Amino acid sequence: MLFLFSITWGAVSGWWALACLLLGVLYAWLMYRSPINLGDKFRYALSVVRALAVAIIALLLLAPMLKSVGYKSEKPLVLILQDNSESVKLFPSPNNKVSPLTSEGDLEGALDKVKSTLGDNYEVHEFNFDKTLHSGLSNKFNGKQTDISAALKQLNEQYVNQNIGAIVLATDGLYNQGSDPQYEARNFKTTIYTVALGDTTPKRDLLIANVNYNKTAFLGNDFEIEVLAEAYQSKGETMRLTVTEDGKQVAAENIPVNSDAFQKLVPIKLSADRKGVRKFNISIAPVSNELSTQNNSETIYVEVLDAKQRILLVYNGPHPDVSVIKQGIESNRNFEVKTTLLSDLSTLKIGDYSLVILYQLTPGNSGLLQSLAKTKMPVWYMLGGQSDLQDFNNQQQAIKISSGRAEMQEVFAQPVPEFSAFTLTDSTRQKISTFPPLMAPFGSYTSAPANQVLFKQKIGNVLTTYPLLSFSDEAGKRTGILTGEGLWRWQLAEYKANGNHHAMEELLSQSVQYLTANANRQQFRVYPAKNVFDEGENVILNAELYNDALELINTPDVKINLKSVDGKNYSFLFTRSGQSYQLDAGALPVGEYAYSATTKVGLHSFTASGQLTVKALNLETRQSAANHQLLNNMAKQSGGQMLLPSQINQLADLIRKNDNIKTVVYQDKHYSDMIDVKWIFIVILALLSTEWFIRKREGEI
Repeated sequence: MLFLFSITWGAVSGWWALACLLLGVLYAWLMYRSPINLGDKFRYALSVVRALAVAIIALLLLAPMLKSVGYKSEKPLVLILQDNSESVKLFPSPNNKVSPLTSEGDLEGALDKVKSTLGDNYEVHEFNFDKTLHSGLSNKFNGKQTDISAALKQLNEQYVNQNIGAIVLATDGLYNQGSDPQYEARNFKTTIYTVALGDTTPKRDLLIANVNYNKTAFLGNDFEIEVLAEAYQSKGETMRLTVTEDGKQVAAENIPVNSDAFQKLVPIKLSADRKGVRKFNISIAPVSNELSTQNNSETIYVEVLDAKQRILLVYNGPHPDVSVIKQGIESNRNFEVKTTLLSDLSTLKIGDYSLVILYQLTPGNSGLLQSLAKTKMPVWYMLGGQSDLQDFNNQQQAIKISSGRAEMQEVFAQPVPEFSAFTLTDSTRQKISTFPPLMAPFGSYTSAPANQVLFKQKIGNVLTTYPLLSFSDEAGKRTGILTGEGLWRWQLAEYKANGNHHAMEELLSQSVQYLTANANRQQFRVYPAKNVFDEGENVILNAELYNDALELINTPDVKINLKSVDGKNYSFLFTRSGQSYQLDAGALPVGEYAYSATTKVGLHSFTASGQLTVKALNLETRQSAANHQLLNNMAKQSGGQMLLPSQINQLADLIRKNDNIKTVVYQDKHYSDMIDVKWIFIVILALLSTEWFIRKREGEI
């Protein structure tokens, strides 16, 4: 970086510098005008020294500013982004010199050569992507999912406000995750060059393009799946679509193909006649000369549940929180929420439900609710501006609120690390801590020692001990208490920030799951985070161990063994998480697994077993014809160009000739008080010391 320095005078005229110099000359003349024992040579030299010292001191009294200007050059960035998904390898570019499948002209080497050709005038960074962005180029082409939009977004966030000269995107244009990458590409104010991989020519191929289905069904019901079947260059053929379970055919359909680009959405009804995880294989019989048979089959897993747990949500008047609570709880398909006004409660039987949520109500509001206090029915109190705090204090012992006036105040959620009744992910805790405030009753809050607080109230920037969301378990009856209203604000804030409601859904689902847990539960439980994991996804299992008083403990070790259908064993030791256990078994091979966990408390041994499945991802085989139109559009809208793999050697010249790709020079101005510059005082001290030393030596002092 180059620096230049100059003096600025602010509101004072620059002519004062000449006045300071004249003052120094006058002072030196008055001091050395009379004859002294110094020779003329020394006298003139000392006059100059004294004049400079006085002039500089006078100059400092005017408080001028010292301006430094720095110039920093930033070379243009060239970001190379290469598709590393399976579709690039399965459906390669035809008749091109550069192909990811040939050792003499591989894609990785060709793109890497662009970096060396551009030389030191450009800063080149290389990446590959599938579902996410990774550093460096790759020739493995083993990505199971493709999300071009996410890769571009991560790139944009990583190099925000930097001098991005060009982006080179080498892909076949096929994506099966995320949104249309053209929208994300518009966020770049730079040129995009696309390298069009793959083949756009339709080949003879039958395939299952997509399967729509619910991952859960309920015992005794029929459920429907929708299969999108496609056929290319196969006019006159008949597709034979079959659905099998454990090798047994459960559905079949013949579909005549009447065009060269044919597709049909086929609804198929299946029966949930037994509970558990059901595996269905959907396949299309291959025809002669077909391009690929890998995309002719798809496997789906449907969990058949015995019954839903029913939740009753009672409220006294319309409020946006009511629909937010219902939606969040029902995101877990094990729960069904019935909402009812207090005035309509008499038409329902409370005993038919597993949990009652009282939204700004207390049992004292209705004779029909008073019996709740005498039963083991779990209750979740949600307070707000309409709550009767006196009746609330009388109905439960977990929280007491002393309030002298009926006012509400804004409170933020502050997670409590010691909470152990159930587990929320760190991501959810962090998100909720940034959500807008809820409105809680003004007053002093007292929490019982046995009450477990998940979130405390933060009022402004002050963290209080007042509970915002807490849970208790007294003699087998579980109670939840939310002391604020305005959950709709949380839902809107999360959607605005993340485009989803995952944190709200997890909070409500986990809370209800804790409140509705069977009091006569097993002392040792082991369960996976979900019954079906995608290929490449980390397998997460949880374990809970209860003592004889049904209190969570995690003192003893918990071991688990997972066994695949082909006989391979995987042994692990759970780690302690809060007061329970958790295991991240990593990514396991595709297949079905039986697990068996063991632990020992004193002389008593406990075992727990179950099953889980790792499902293969076949998304990359569903499309064989590359989408070069997408790549051409992305290049044109940015002022770039689409190239074929054989034209990669032209990239360096195109980038050099692009006048918009240039080195940027940044100017950085900095102002400081001249009186703060230490070297000026060193100069003054040196001048005066030199004068004193010479005069002392010559006997003038």
